[in-house]
Amino acid sequence: MMSPTPSQDQLETWDRTHYWHAFTQMEEYEPLIIERAEGVWLYDIKGRRLLDGASSMWCNVHGHNHPVMNKAIEKQLHRVCHATSLGMSCDVTIELSKRLIDVTPGGLEHVFFSSDGSSANEVALKAAFQYWRQCDTPQPQKTKYLAFGQAYHGDTLGAASVGGIGKFHDIFQPLLFEVIRTASPDVRRLPPGVTGEAAAQYFLDEVETVLQANADELAAIVIEPLVQGAAGMAMQPLGFVRGLRQLATQYNVLLIVDEVATGFGRTGSMFACDSEQISPDFLTLGKGLTGGYLPMAATLTSNKIWRTFLGDAASGRALYHGHTYSGNPLSAAAAMACLDLFEAEQTLEQLPAKIEHLGDRLSTLAEHPHVINARQRGMVVALDLVADKQTGQAFGPEQRVGQRLAAEALNRGVWLRARPDMAYTLPPLAISHDEIDLLMDAMAAGIDAATS
Repeated sequence: MMSPTPSQDQLETWDRTHYWHAFTQMEEYEPLIIERAEGVWLYDIKGRRLLDGASSMWCNVHGHNHPVMNKAIEKQLHRVCHATSLGMSCDVTIELSKRLIDVTPGGLEHVFFSSDGSSANEVALKAAFQYWRQCDTPQPQKTKYLAFGQAYHGDTLGAASVGGIGKFHDIFQPLLFEVIRTASPDVRRLPPGVTGEAAAQYFLDEVETVLQANADELAAIVIEPLVQGAAGMAMQPLGFVRGLRQLATQYNVLLIVDEVATGFGRTGSMFACDSEQISPDFLTLGKGLTGGYLPMAATLTSNKIWRTFLGDAASGRALYHGHTYSGNPLSAAAAMACLDLFEAEQTLEQLPAKIEHLGDRLSTLAEHPHVINARQRGMVVALDLVADKQTGQAFGPEQRVGQRLAAEALNRGVWLRARPDMAYTLPPLAISHDEIDLLMDAMAAGIDAATS
């Protein structure tokens, strides 16, 4: 017997009482329930149409309900929906492995699939640790990681350990392993007069000081390239990640680049590594890998790393890590379709004009009397809100300016992820120029409403 269709009131009640939401204080949660989506638009159960200003948590790429994506998943549904990666393969997942090797930076030749970005980073952390025990010149003392202030790499225990945002993970400190940490390479904290190429060198000098003292015990450096998302869209100077690659090589430390959020066109190139012209030892991907359709993540690495895990069954060299849904065929089909669309719709080729238009609109917002640090990297824009622009005095937490801004934007048909004292948008890459205008108009109105 079919269950009756629940009413709106029932859905809202169940949403408050049964569905435990991520990063959400359920005592204060007000339901926003989406029932369908199309392109850059979300439609809720009350009939409202909302522009998806955060790409449904930074993962939607080509828009919702895209016919090419839908068709690829439906086709795979009629073939096979699940095949384990333990001792067998599936054709579409094998094809995706090769496709990812072809589109990612050179030298990355092996792909390990998982289900989410946190897990992709766990794989990289474990593999880097094990590498130093099995390489040609074993260095088992290399057990630690160099991570950055305000970093976010996920919420599993290893990923949380290298994370640097206290409110997310401090309570779990007894469960986390020790890391060596250096300050965030955030251009907002540069000393006066340090700009351009000197900015990258300023932060690289800080890193090198840490490496000089600790390289012998470091397995790897872990970095979100160009933009630290959860840190409030903290942006790094161009050239920093390229210099970090050079330092990692110089001091014999592996480099893990976490492109879970920055990959697949977000920063203007296919990967942030492309604009920095580097190839890491490990590249982790998620979010946009399937265009925001199905859970899937990947960890790519080089032949240098891979070969140290080879041996007979008795060698103990295998990577003992896995997930039930690793390489899931439905997710792989979605990822293949996502990559096809980058070519068919010339997604990257169309970005420069959109990036420029987004930047023009941001420059106008930067003149607002309560806005500082307006910043952009590709299709990611952000700004900070202050009570006094001259002194930088912050708004008090009780004023809830970020929440008020998001509420006003919602009233104007735009969904933005609320942040306490800043605003950002990271729309689907498929957004049009007119939709960018609507988005930025709503942000401007939100700033006015929140700061007046």
